[in-house]
Amino acid sequence: MYVDSHCHLDFPDLRDDLAEVLAAMRESAVTHALCVAVEMSAWPAVHALAHEHQNLYATVGVHPDYADTVEPTVAALTAPARDPRIVAIGETGLDYYRVDGDLEWQRQRFRVHIRAARESGRPLVIHTRAAAADTLAIMREERAAEAGGVMHCFTESWEVAEQAMELGFYISFSGIVTFKNAVALKETAMRVPLERMLIETDSPYLAPVPWRGKRNQPAWVRHVAEEIARLRGVDVAMVAAATSANFFRLFGLEADAQRLPDVH
Repeated sequence: MYVDSHCHLDFPDLRDDLAEVLAAMRESAVTHALCVAVEMSAWPAVHALAHEHQNLYATVGVHPDYADTVEPTVAALTAPARDPRIVAIGETGLDYYRVDGDLEWQRQRFRVHIRAARESGRPLVIHTRAAAADTLAIMREERAAEAGGVMHCFTESWEVAEQAMELGFYISFSGIVTFKNAVALKETAMRVPLERMLIETDSPYLAPVPWRGKRNQPAWVRHVAEEIARLRGVDVAMVAAATSANFFRLFGLEADAQRLPDVH
């Protein structure tokens, strides 16, 4: 059985076909998924999904790509995080690839999220792109290790993965690891210990091979696990079991792991 540790089921691409998406999860033995928030206006919809479906969870956060939006405060983030269905702070981090100019606002937003995670006792879901050095520096300065969390949709080097793991973070691989040209990432996926690894779709984006170019969905997270198993020369059941256990451990959901929904 598999867990999708990062998806966006509130996005129109998936929300409009939610019944089919959830059915496909069941057929593919994907038991649970984390629905990740990206902006304040969407929080109610994301959180509603977690309350309406026993096998879905949610986060609270504002993505670093959103420049013209209401800035979250520590209080705004910690208040909803008291809800047991909201299990993490994020998606947060730094993205110097899509956004340019003076990005101090991005760094400040990241700091706010880390402080909220420490205060609320929730782990962080961190996005970093073309900003690894600053991301790690701020994580250290703001004591992100006290909250822990996951480096989602990881595409950085082994050295970055190593430093993140030293801070107590998990490394999550998406469909990108199945791409033929992702040679360095495949090597990293072979080196990250299974006990520090998660898998995800980041759907509706980044569909894995053999569905590359299509709308992604949580059911396809199994292809990520299959590629990692192939790279490491192990049975896919080992990757599925390890990454699922890691998910429940990171987000404090061990009790839910004992109450798995029926899957085919």
